[in-house]
Amino acid sequence: MDNSTLLKTGKIINPWHMLGWLLVAQVMVAFIGRSLAPLGVLIGDDLTLTKAQIGMLPAALFLGQSVASIPAGFIVDRIGSKRLLLYLSLGLSFAFMMVAISSNYFFVLLMVTLGGIGYGTMHPTSNKGILYWFAEKRGTAMGIKQMGVTLGSALSALLLLPLAAVWGWRMALMAACGLLVVTGILAYRFYQDPPVAADNEPDRKIGWAYFQESMMVMLRHKPLVLLSVAAMGLSGSQLILNTYIVIFAYEQLGLSLLLAGMLLVISEVSGSFGRVAWGIISDTVFGGRRLIVLVYIAVFSIGIALMLTLLPAGTPFWTVAAVIIAFGFCISGFNGIWMNAATELVPLKQAGIASGFTLMVGSWGVIIGPPLFGYIVDLTGNFNYGWWFLALVLLGVIVMLLVAKQLANNVRAS
Repeated sequence: MDNSTLLKTGKIINPWHMLGWLLVAQVMVAFIGRSLAPLGVLIGDDLTLTKAQIGMLPAALFLGQSVASIPAGFIVDRIGSKRLLLYLSLGLSFAFMMVAISSNYFFVLLMVTLGGIGYGTMHPTSNKGILYWFAEKRGTAMGIKQMGVTLGSALSALLLLPLAAVWGWRMALMAACGLLVVTGILAYRFYQDPPVAADNEPDRKIGWAYFQESMMVMLRHKPLVLLSVAAMGLSGSQLILNTYIVIFAYEQLGLSLLLAGMLLVISEVSGSFGRVAWGIISDTVFGGRRLIVLVYIAVFSIGIALMLTLLPAGTPFWTVAAVIIAFGFCISGFNGIWMNAATELVPLKQAGIASGFTLMVGSWGVIIGPPLFGYIVDLTGNFNYGWWFLALVLLGVIVMLLVAKQLANNVRAS
């Protein structure tokens, strides 16, 4: 359905316009959710946190995502994307407003976790819209939509960090939450669910029996399970880079806090281009074979992570930036390919719950990864041990992806 679609109301809808609203919503959700990375240094100073405790902030966000992913995927399969865009925007905004007014670390973790429920709901919600609106060029469309995550994160580093330096991180975060509320209302007003969702998906009650049945189908799907476990490593590696690149550049390489913050912006902008570029590459060069593209991404990321261990203190900013551009392009650019791979492994009617399932499993990488990386750095006093750990994780990712690819090929051949 890449051509304009006629709704029952007689209104002609262009799928690319709907993609635009999904992208805007994705950008603003990421702008809030991923603000924890650029603001982490300031939050840590304010609340007197260790590096491991700072790492727990994004971990809490993705714990919430993990909890929400399957129910969100299940619900979006039943009611569509339109209403959920509003609900998740309001929920995430409220939770992070509570973060902005609290000085208790454990309450902050709780609110970030609740915010993660809204953050995690965005992925199945928007993925379902992409799958229904785009029968062709789906990898490109998904890459554009997923670009919103890294673009939102880049905007957080570019805007919130300077604003926080002037207003304080609390006021900066409150203002950002207000923008998300407005965005959610506008997306609800202008986004439309495609008619095929209503025609092909009867309005059945959400029942526990159906939920159990759907979950068992996902658990028995070995390629999907392996892909989801591999995504743990990729997601964890991405959040490790986002969470610690500012601290690594500031403390170990000796860059100023402003230049260190710019590295996060550079990483996320590069990742935004990567999400679109890898989507186009998977559609054109690899003919829609997403798993092998993920293997290449993991291989390149290993090499770049090891390059970081070779950078001495005093390395010029532009040398570090060149490495981070490549790292961000790969490790922050994989998500669209992951979402496509997961949803295309199952029938279209199960796309929402497949997104939720793979997000639930993949989220554990970012729950475990950043705190573990921070603990390794706290223990050794050197970030290089952390980068070696990340490279080892990605090596395991490659093995799982290759096995998943072989199993998927066997299923198609049978």
